[in-house]
Amino acid sequence: MVDMALSANAEASAAAMSRTKVLGRLRARDLVFRHLTRAAAILVLIILSGVIIALIEGSLPALQAFGFDFLLEERWNPVTEKFGALAPIYGTLVTSFIAMLIAVPLGLLIALFLTELCPMWLRRPIGIAIELLAGIPSIIYGIWGLFVFAPFLQRTLQPVLIDWFENVPILSSLFEGPPYGIGILTASLILAIMVLPFVTSISRDVFEAVPPVLKEAAYGVGCTTWEVLRHVVLPYARVGVVGGVMLSLGRALGETMAVTFVIGNAHKVSASILAPGTTISATIANEFTEAVGDLYTSSLIALGLILFVITFIVLAAARLLLLRLEKRVG
Repeated sequence: MVDMALSANAEASAAAMSRTKVLGRLRARDLVFRHLTRAAAILVLIILSGVIIALIEGSLPALQAFGFDFLLEERWNPVTEKFGALAPIYGTLVTSFIAMLIAVPLGLLIALFLTELCPMWLRRPIGIAIELLAGIPSIIYGIWGLFVFAPFLQRTLQPVLIDWFENVPILSSLFEGPPYGIGILTASLILAIMVLPFVTSISRDVFEAVPPVLKEAAYGVGCTTWEVLRHVVLPYARVGVVGGVMLSLGRALGETMAVTFVIGNAHKVSASILAPGTTISATIANEFTEAVGDLYTSSLIALGLILFVITFIVLAAARLLLLRLEKRVG
């Protein structure tokens, strides 16, 4: 009996030691995983801080030379080393605004059609086409826009807009001038085509996450398809839709090659969206390799800093909007 008790105690002790080793091994793995994830998060902050510091340091000569007038001056003369960021800032904001004004309604309508109205046999081809649009490199959009889309607009849409709104007080200034083909409107339409797949894909995924029981209940009480979409689908998915729209806006603000091909690259502010213009990213891409002198290079880096600030403000505003929506929903 004593031997049996001793044997049982030894087995229990061995089992306890085995469990202790297993638990210790699991704790060690968990500790390593925790440190790895923390290091990855800190690495992101370090990289972001490095980018900010590099932009600020590189832009200091231009900001010290021109001061706050750098944001308000339209001039951009590398010969006399007089630089102003107003034209690139104006072009960036206007092209992105027009692009989102076109892409967001179209993207939402396409996403609603795919999730609620489209026949099953047609959903996959349209979905593949949208994914292909998202995967096309921006330089391909630029080449197509320069050689195909811009001449098409020059022959068709732009003359019609000029004739239609020639005598309308405000719109006459918005659509005045000769139809160049290239310009702010062309760049905006190219941007709208480029961000449309992102708006559509994100909205479609969010709409598909709406519980079917909510839609079935709405149909059960006699709601039409439009009423279900308006009062059930869109309110349920509005947080995700806003997030997708803001991500697409960030893509539009920073787009470079496609815009560079079709915007005209003119450093001037014009009331007409048919006139050539420029954006921050297009200016940097066009002139950085030709920048001679510290002040010229610093001015281009200052443009990059301004674009960074604009993007940060947009994303911060989107985050605040999402928090308000989530708080309202509860």
